[in-house]
Amino acid sequence: MSHYDPILAAVSVSIGSMSVGFSAAYTSPALASLDSPGSTLNVTEEQKSWVGSLMPLSALTGSILGGYLIDALGRKMVILLCGPPFIVAWLLIGSAVNIGMIYAGRVLGGLCVGLLTLTLPVYLSEAIQPEIRGILGLLPTTIGNLGILVCYLVGSYVNWWVLAYVGTLIPFIFATMMCFVPETPRWYISKDRVDDARSSLQWLRGSTSDVEYELEAIVMNYEATCQVKTSIKEIFTRSNARPFLLSAGLMLIQQLSGINAVIFYTVSIFEMAGSTIDGHISTIIVGVVNLLATLVANALIDKLGRKILIYISSGLMVVSLLSLGTFFHLKEQVEAAARDTAADNSTVVAVNSTTVDTGAELVEQLSWLPLVSFMIYVIAFSLGWGPIPWLFMGEALPAKVRGPAASLVTALNWSCTFIITKTFPGLVEALGPSYVFFLFSGIMVIGTLYSIFLVPETKGKTLEEIEDELSGRKMLRNRKISTISGLNMK
Repeated sequence: MSHYDPILAAVSVSIGSMSVGFSAAYTSPALASLDSPGSTLNVTEEQKSWVGSLMPLSALTGSILGGYLIDALGRKMVILLCGPPFIVAWLLIGSAVNIGMIYAGRVLGGLCVGLLTLTLPVYLSEAIQPEIRGILGLLPTTIGNLGILVCYLVGSYVNWWVLAYVGTLIPFIFATMMCFVPETPRWYISKDRVDDARSSLQWLRGSTSDVEYELEAIVMNYEATCQVKTSIKEIFTRSNARPFLLSAGLMLIQQLSGINAVIFYTVSIFEMAGSTIDGHISTIIVGVVNLLATLVANALIDKLGRKILIYISSGLMVVSLLSLGTFFHLKEQVEAAARDTAADNSTVVAVNSTTVDTGAELVEQLSWLPLVSFMIYVIAFSLGWGPIPWLFMGEALPAKVRGPAASLVTALNWSCTFIITKTFPGLVEALGPSYVFFLFSGIMVIGTLYSIFLVPETKGKTLEEIEDELSGRKMLRNRKISTISGLNMK
């Protein structure tokens, strides 16, 4: 066994997140392709909104089912079993001769997305030791962003059905890789399979590592929490409610920041902005920046800690959303003035026309602003609010209720995603894009205050230490964990 085994496990698991990113980004190039003159399907605006929103709606269902499945079947098995149906989902979309087949593919793919977004952070938090849990725990976000970029890149050259066939390759890869990694030791302990847990921990830490202390801590924590039968009600007991509510709050703010509206409708937003840059090129630039920012977060997460990155993320997101809102507000004012001038037969038409021309010239000069603001927004999100709520969920939820609690938190995430993606076009039409982006910026101000005053730092702590702190239990163990060559463990 190699000292790179935990990295291999993290990469294998995280390739599943690439499918999630590809699915989330699919609607942006695909809907533009469906509108092209050579499209084999004619779809209405309402049908296009369902193509975008059915995936998160179905992911909600998948996350609810996943709470039972990850405890009954295991974390590894759930990830592994998502591969075949994900492939079928993309085949349905690629071979679609009517909108119903696309709907069916998005629903089936959404189920897999819900299961994966629930299971991936749980697997990694349980499998990786705290000293490197931050950097490896962000791998799903990093590789998920790579999936978004791949979708944007390929989607700029091929039509919607070819893009769907490309999507079949990713689940095949992650399902194959998952065959070679172990189940998490904590799941084995929950099934009273101590020898299997020891073997799993030895695989993950390396053959030369002493895993007995870490195994003992896992067993002690499980025995301390397993005296009461697990149920949904157990999540809301005094010791479990705080970590659950903190995790749910982070997920709520993450989605109300508007990120999925931006990802799902990137091309449409640039078209609304009247940007002179080609919409597909803009999305590719955003995808590259998204990936690079996550790599930076990977490098910093275990050095600066979770909270510092959240603060930086919040500040930059507020500024970029205000910038977007201001640009669209100016554009809306110019367009309104142009309409008024066109309908005005008075002697002030020439004056109004001059004002409109000046405003239009200013908007044209600022045509670069949406792309720059988008880049800052995506960088900021990828540094903090993108990965950290998922990482915190895996770290903070108590072992005894981790399955059902993670299921509810993930379900909340996908409920918000569905609501945002389904209502975003209507909100833009009713309020105008400026006020929608102002609304998102206001939510991020609230998110900043939430993270400052309520969310604890989890950097460098074992899952058992985090659970003790959040539940109010007295720490029953002295920390001494496995050692890996080349890492400075304390």
